[in-house]
Amino acid sequence: MTGPGPDPAPARRRGRPPRARAAEGGGARSRILEAARTEFSERGYDKTSVRGIAKAAGVDAALVHHYFGTKDEVFEAAIEVTMEPAQLVPALLAAGTDGIGERLARYFLGAWENPATRAPLLAIIRSALTHEAAAKVLRGFVLQRVLGRVAADLDVPNPQFRAELAASHMIGIAMMRYVIKVEPMASAGVDEIVAMVAPTLQRYLTDPSETPPGARPVR
Repeated sequence: MTGPGPDPAPARRRGRPPRARAAEGGGARSRILEAARTEFSERGYDKTSVRGIAKAAGVDAALVHHYFGTKDEVFEAAIEVTMEPAQLVPALLAAGTDGIGERLARYFLGAWENPATRAPLLAIIRSALTHEAAAKVLRGFVLQRVLGRVAADLDVPNPQFRAELAASHMIGIAMMRYVIKVEPMASAGVDEIVAMVAPTLQRYLTDPSETPPGARPVR
């Protein structure tokens, strides 16, 4: 007598397996950030919308709000992923203040020379120049997340003011070299620019004898 045959294979469920769906969910934040960088780079701050970022990332707009909140917060997150302050600040300060001017110049110019980060940086600068909301986000990010942490390690009068002077110097170079493309600045070698700029940045950040005119004394 023949026994019962093998059990029929269970019906296959439609849709992605749970593990694959979880992996997709885990990558959604990265896709949103990448889409945000592209949208802000190509469209500028004013013409970029949360809905457009969501469409480019292949997700629902509600998921963008879930991860980042408002458009300003998405913009700040895009700045952060471009500038990487969690890596930048320790790299600048790890060896103390000796040589910090050169390290700052090399890191900043290196970010602009890299095609992967140049476009987002251009979008950030252009958006801040033309839209107050973008400028406010950039000011808050730079002052709190980058300059504030650098200034905290400077044992000199008016460290915040000095850090802002250094940042203004570097942003001016970025405008001349990468946005307006003024010659010979635009085609000068990175090493040449660093050699000229680093001593000035070092003086801004570490020379205790150079208290900025009109700056309030440290109490």
